[in-house]
Amino acid sequence: MHTLSAPSRTAPWMAYALVGVGALIMLAPFYFMFVFATHSREEIFSLPPPVFFGDDFLLNLKILTERIPFWQNLGWSLYVALANTALTLLFCSMAGYAFAMFEFRFKKALFGLVMATMLLPSFMNMIPTFMIMDVLGWIDQPRALYLPGAASAFGIFLMRQFVASSVPKDLIEAARMDGCGEMSIYARIVLPLLKPAMGTLGLITFIASWNNFIGPLIVMRSPEMFTLPLALRSLQSPVDTEWGALMTGSAIATIPLLILFALSSRQLISGLTSGAVK
Repeated sequence: MHTLSAPSRTAPWMAYALVGVGALIMLAPFYFMFVFATHSREEIFSLPPPVFFGDDFLLNLKILTERIPFWQNLGWSLYVALANTALTLLFCSMAGYAFAMFEFRFKKALFGLVMATMLLPSFMNMIPTFMIMDVLGWIDQPRALYLPGAASAFGIFLMRQFVASSVPKDLIEAARMDGCGEMSIYARIVLPLLKPAMGTLGLITFIASWNNFIGPLIVMRSPEMFTLPLALRSLQSPVDTEWGALMTGSAIATIPLLILFALSSRQLISGLTSGAVK
């Protein structure tokens, strides 16, 4: 009977320890953000800095809401992120299904053009975006933050690859022979099969929209129309930054992302045909 050598027995524990240390390092900024949200500016910059929760959360929240329209900014962030996510999932899933399952003129050239847009640095879009939004009269309007990017090249590529590899063409043809229309096929067959990919794309899109700073900086002018990243940035100044209030706002802004990840983690690893087979 073979027995494990000492190095073989210790290897798993060393791996667990390494992963544990890495997890602590990654979680430390989040922990201290929540801790500093409960301390005053003087306590945050004391030596040594606080490592446990304090009693100044309500005071920091009061300062935060007095300096900026925080709850209104939070509402706009939630609205823009949800609208952007919903429209991206709709348009990208439709476009990915069309590129994967349909044959039409200039299909390869059009798909190549869509992919080429991913090569452009984001800063190159700043001036054209402002000019287009100004012409449309969308400056200081939330629609300027979610409509322009509703059909992202990455989302179309992800959906196209997922449909091509995971949606059987025979299933689509059988549905057509049974008299299903294209929209019915898309809604009743394709969408359930796309749930894992849509969960991943939805999570990525929501986080990107929630953390978007450059977009609101370009098109938003009124403080009451700011999304959270821009509103929290307006709290900072070279001489008078209330870091406790800033950490409070950052902590509250992080909570929706944590809830979203907790709710969507099972969806990301769910079975490919969990909806279509039903």
